[in-house]
Amino acid sequence: MIDSQQASAALNDINDIVHRVRQSQIYQTASLIIIMWGVLVFLGYIANYTWPPRGYAIWAVVDLVGIAGSIGIAAFSGTGPGAGAFAIRLLMAFLLFIAFGIFCSVVLGHFGPRQMLVFWPVFTMLFYALAGLWFGYAFIVIALCSSALIVIGYFYAGPALLLWMALVHGGALVLGGLWMRRI
Repeated sequence: MIDSQQASAALNDINDIVHRVRQSQIYQTASLIIIMWGVLVFLGYIANYTWPPRGYAIWAVVDLVGIAGSIGIAAFSGTGPGAGAFAIRLLMAFLLFIAFGIFCSVVLGHFGPRQMLVFWPVFTMLFYALAGLWFGYAFIVIALCSSALIVIGYFYAGPALLLWMALVHGGALVLGGLWMRRI
């Protein structure tokens, strides 16, 4: 027979394990999505560097493939009955994110191509940092490091900004996703 203190300690241990398992599952799913986006944006920057006049079409394809891939990973990696609902919420989050980003960058900001190239990744990293407040510090570290490198490139990369962005934005996402898989 166990007393109330032992029972309380056992329940705390169980809650701690449940929390760790949940965080591990979130990290596993998120890391797949982050790695996928890292590869996509790397390829997008290289394609944009190679064919500058096709930039808008290239990024439209990258975004559509990324959104579809993210929703697919979220829908099929969930084990519980709420996985489908999470995928729908993720789609709605993407749509709100895109609408707000377009409003800020086109309607309010009137950004040029160079500013637009930096705005979207930094704007994206804001949401990674916010996710880190709920899901773990790895998201915050990825967001801060990637944003700092992006801003450095904006000021110092000159005409090689697209190549810089391929390495630091795409590379940071891939490395961050791989790092999350180890946590």
